[in-house]
Amino acid sequence: MTVKRNALGRGLSALLENTTENATDNFSGNKALAGSVSNILLSLVEANPFQPRVDFNDVALHELSESIKHQGIIQPITVRKMGHDHYQIISGERRFKASKLAGLESIPAYVRIANDQGMLEMALVENIQRENLNALEIAISYHRLMDECNISQEELADKVGKDRTTVTNYLRLLKLPPQIQTAVRDGKITMGHARAIINVNDVGLQLKIYNDIIQNELSVRKVEDLVRETARNKAGKSSSAKDATKQSIELKNIEERLTRKYETKIDIKHRTNGSGQLVFSYFSTDDLNRIIELLDFD
Repeated sequence: MTVKRNALGRGLSALLENTTENATDNFSGNKALAGSVSNILLSLVEANPFQPRVDFNDVALHELSESIKHQGIIQPITVRKMGHDHYQIISGERRFKASKLAGLESIPAYVRIANDQGMLEMALVENIQRENLNALEIAISYHRLMDECNISQEELADKVGKDRTTVTNYLRLLKLPPQIQTAVRDGKITMGHARAIINVNDVGLQLKIYNDIIQNELSVRKVEDLVRETARNKAGKSSSAKDATKQSIELKNIEERLTRKYETKIDIKHRTNGSGQLVFSYFSTDDLNRIIELLDFD
């Protein structure tokens, strides 16, 4: 029996080059050869410890299991051979779980040989390309590829077939507060909402905007406008604070000059509306007369 193989994505194909050379289909069930497609007993397959997907929708799994009952497995899963009659999933854990629900005893699988790092890279890239991961899961997968496989953003972008800007936008999600990351994962806000929020540097403001989104069901466009308004207000406050500081320094300099000139303590009490008081201190009647003479009163 021949199984029609689906075309692999460019990134995954590059990762697996030379792995599938001279591959032959083998459905013996007991002698799964590396580089082949074999029917493997589900009981001999274990889950992937590097699985980037953390949430499996129960309803979707049951729907897939019903489809498998009627249509069978259209696309084989991918496993690595761990030893005699022992396999570990590289990708396709959702199909694996659904097959169990459907009551299958075996499943068609591409058999690969890979060390842990090679397996992690293959698992992450194939899942990113083939599975409907949420934005946060993609971001975590990108980060793991860079961190654990020691690759740059440019190399990552090439492996997953995305431009660097797209990769950067996903990675920036991981800088958001945990509460907002969870909201992205759970679908409470979209990737567009998160991208707008991350342009605000203050965590407190980020959470305030997030709460506004939830309470008022704000669109992405509305959030972008809110972020721009927040940036303008912050810039205005910063400018006002700088002006106030500059004015305070100037007034202090005038106080010092007057104190030297009249040889007594002089305070300037300036109000925000521009008015204020110039306060001369004196320590005796003679000191008061001296200041009056210096002021040259008639």
